[in-house]
Amino acid sequence: MEETSLLSLLFVSSLLICSTNQARLTVSPSRSQFFKDEFVSLSCEEDDSSAGWRLWRNTSTKTKAECGAEWGKSTGSSCNISYIDPWDSGVYWCESREGATSNIISITVTGGSVILQSPVLPVMEGHDVTLHCKTKTTPSNLPAAFYKDGSLIRTESTGHMTIHHVTKSDEGLYKCQISSDGESPPSWITVTGKPTTTVPPTSGAPPPASALLHLMFILVRYLVVLCPYFISTVLMVSLYRHRPTGNGSSVSMATTSSNHAQQGLAEDYDDITAIGTERDF
Repeated sequence: MEETSLLSLLFVSSLLICSTNQARLTVSPSRSQFFKDEFVSLSCEEDDSSAGWRLWRNTSTKTKAECGAEWGKSTGSSCNISYIDPWDSGVYWCESREGATSNIISITVTGGSVILQSPVLPVMEGHDVTLHCKTKTTPSNLPAAFYKDGSLIRTESTGHMTIHHVTKSDEGLYKCQISSDGESPPSWITVTGKPTTTVPPTSGAPPPASALLHLMFILVRYLVVLCPYFISTVLMVSLYRHRPTGNGSSVSMATTSSNHAQQGLAEDYDDITAIGTERDF
């Protein structure tokens, strides 16, 4: 029972060692461009708060700056910027005490009057994406021209443009322009591939090869971690079971000596009997 409990504990420990905690950085409002003096909140959506995720950024004036120490106000795993400025433009990410990192978000702050509202996170292939050209002073939608990689795509009277069923070819640098107010800064839109989906096997059908390979990979990974502990435990238990004891050795030696003595006496008796027989004849 003790051996089984020990092996179970080692197995659970190996699973905990192999597991990794992840965090996902989000920004509110959910866009990559902001007007000067807007309120912005960034958060590390984490699997485990004990990992100690903190927010960091790189800007044109400072690299590897931590929230709360050199910018923003830290509230646990979140960071608030009450009045964002153009020098806050840069890349932001979450980082744990162990050095694990989250996704990276690029933020652009403009002192102008036009921004492009675009997805701050990567867009999946096949989804629709809507770009909105927004002014700081005019609440209503104004006609806007949209550009990709410096080339005009088209002009929309509503001020927003939808790209249907995006593909990798739609990835690029976008900006917009409103003739009466000016041009927005450019923002990069990233397109990611669709995740592969596996169809669950029907009853009685063998699992797909990809599922078997995945299971084998997991098994090998755990065996690599667990085998040293398992082998050392088996060796210790084996040595414990087969270790020699003083009493057992003494009894064995005594028994062997007694058997040898009895065998010697029997052989002497046979010799004496044989000699006596010869004399009688």
